[in-house]
Amino acid sequence: MPRVCKLSGKKVRSGHNVSHAHNVTKRKFKPNLQKKTLLVNGKKVKVMVSTRALRSLSKGKTKNLNLDL
Repeated sequence: MPRVCKLSGKKVRSGHNVSHAHNVTKRKFKPNLQKKTLLVNGKKVKVMVSTRALRSLSKGKTKNLNLDL
């Protein structure tokens, strides 16, 4: 299962850990995904959704969300 938010499109990104001595190692930034059941057109659909997208949904902000599930 890919770690991608179905609503916002957030996915795993890469970056670096940087120590105090400025040694650089690779790391991954993973989105905070939660498995939620959403009601879409009268049907229950299980989707992986980022917590940021859940907050936007609860506030009624749907401008930047992909709601075509």
